Amino acid sequence: MRHQVVIIGAGPAGLMLGRLLERAGVDAVILEQRSADYVLGRIRAGVLEQGTVDLLRRAGVGARMDAEGHAHAGCRLEFDGDALRVDFQALIGQQVMVYGQTEVTRDLMAAREGLTVYGAEDVAIHDFDGKPWVTYRKDGQTHRIDCDYIAGCDGFHGVCRASVPQDAIKTFERVYPFGWLGVLVDQPPAAPELVYAHHARGFALCSQRSSTRSRYYVQVGADEKVADWSDDRFWDELRARLSPEVAQAVRTGASIEKSIAPLRSFVAEPLRFGRLFLAGDAAHIVPPTGAKGLNLAMSDVAVLADALIEAVVEASDAGIDAYSSTVLARIWKAERFSWWMTNLLHVFPETGDFGRRIQRAEFDYLAGSRLAQASLAENYTGAF
Repeated sequence: MRHQVVIIGAGPAGLMLGRLLERAGVDAVILEQRSADYVLGRIRAGVLEQGTVDLLRRAGVGARMDAEGHAHAGCRLEFDGDALRVDFQALIGQQVMVYGQTEVTRDLMAAREGLTVYGAEDVAIHDFDGKPWVTYRKDGQTHRIDCDYIAGCDGFHGVCRASVPQDAIKTFERVYPFGWLGVLVDQPPAAPELVYAHHARGFALCSQRSSTRSRYYVQVGADEKVADWSDDRFWDELRARLSPEVAQAVRTGASIEKSIAPLRSFVAEPLRFGRLFLAGDAAHIVPPTGAKGLNLAMSDVAVLADALIEAVVEASDAGIDAYSSTVLARIWKAERFSWWMTNLLHVFPETGDFGRRIQRAEFDYLAGSRLAQASLAENYTGAF
């Protein structure tokens, strides 16, 4: 079997890359270790930058997003109950779209015309410095695909980055001493826009997936277990960290999903190794505070798609030669903003009272400076 491009991973990055390539007439197969139902069952973020919105439309999969998504012109920040609304639209003329990553994945799956192999086990990549090929096992049989290029969109724990020789890649990482305990509930959101709250008890976030489904988070220790958090305990803790106005608006219910996500910052360099390219979570991880994970992945594959189309259709390596440096420039800006948001809004016990006073001063500066708010708006909406 032969395809021009093999994409490893059928998350939104891999599916979007496949969609862009097939619309340009480039033959690409997608290999995914998990089942399609498992991929659709993953609960992830849902704040889309304008660039991501535009890319979905370019790929011909934006109709349901436009019909069902919710445009947000700002967000609300709280510090010990004091509130600040950052008005993206008034500050920089930008907004974001709230539309769940699960729905993005569903739309890309439905539009897929090329071959996607789900349940592809023991995927291995070979000779990506020369004439690449990929093997996998399906239904007890081993298959081989020869190709021109391999796109590693298989996540942080995937095979693609792990296959790169250690002396050819450098990684940068910070693991945070806490995680986010998240609850999904079929209740209307507590506020019309996202609410980010800093409290002495820890961070909290009021997010949403639709007008009838909400996603809430609280900061918990890295060693916490989901089993130790009943729904009642979660709702009590969430309300304790919010301003009275927002806390009273929280409508509780039985959780339909509950999980703890660890927080880390991670970047790999470079992102091209011969004919292998890394994109999405295989290349970088950001703390979710800045709503950058999905958006960075979409930005990566938009650049990679153009580069691969240029290489296959026009026989030019200019795009693939520039891929790594191009996307890393944006990745590090997003990493910086996500790090800044995380440091502003979370409790770091090791910094003590001095650290909280610095956080308070940062919040007060933000509240009093239109330029500082414009900087936040520019970074949050992806307008940098």
